[in-house]
Amino acid sequence: MKNIIDINCDLGEGMGNDDLLMPYLDSCNIACGGHAGDEQSIRKTIRSAKKYGVKIGSHPSYPDRLNFGRKVMEIDRETLKTSLISQLKLFEKVCREEKAIFHHIKAHGALYNLASKDFDTASLIIEIIKGYFPDLILYCPPFSLMEDMATKESIRVFREVFADRSYQSDLSLVDRNHPHALLTDPIEVLDHVRMMVEKKQIKTIEGAIKPIAAETLCIHGDNPSALEILKTIKKYFNF
Repeated sequence: MKNIIDINCDLGEGMGNDDLLMPYLDSCNIACGGHAGDEQSIRKTIRSAKKYGVKIGSHPSYPDRLNFGRKVMEIDRETLKTSLISQLKLFEKVCREEKAIFHHIKAHGALYNLASKDFDTASLIIEIIKGYFPDLILYCPPFSLMEDMATKESIRVFREVFADRSYQSDLSLVDRNHPHALLTDPIEVLDHVRMMVEKKQIKTIEGAIKPIAAETLCIHGDNPSALEILKTIKKYFNF
């Protein structure tokens, strides 16, 4: 058996393919009302995850359905904090009602990207986890400010890399407006994943080779090739 890594996916976002993707996942990040989702969709996705033995995490976001949480919002800290706690508490409630284990937290979209490098954003996420969910795992980018701050506060982290996204040389994701930001060819994705998992390296869009370390690998549920990508990765890694 070759090197194995946890495979996660962002789900509960209204794409209609959650049940198709779930059998190929180890963990999932479920939208909880910020960029997408509501109590009903959270419950449905949690039940599906339980059926397939997939670890369950929440995917809180800027409260911005219009832009699907993919743009940084001009929002004051307390308003954002209230929104994030509300999203996470709703998710926690549904987990409790469904007798599901709440495993991890992964911020979504622009919030995730900003928290990787912005002190105020990262410190807010760390503050919420430490204050309300200290036993949960935080999914975050490797070598990021968020990872560093979480580790200093004794919060367990899973460093995450993206199977279907291109990287810049500073290890940030290529902007989604770039034509090569999203990888949709399963073979191209597999080559990208093999390099990250087997060689612990990333080839950036500029052609540079950078070291990487990760415990979990994300495929986006809204990638049009998500199912074929997951099948290809699972077949190669023989699990």
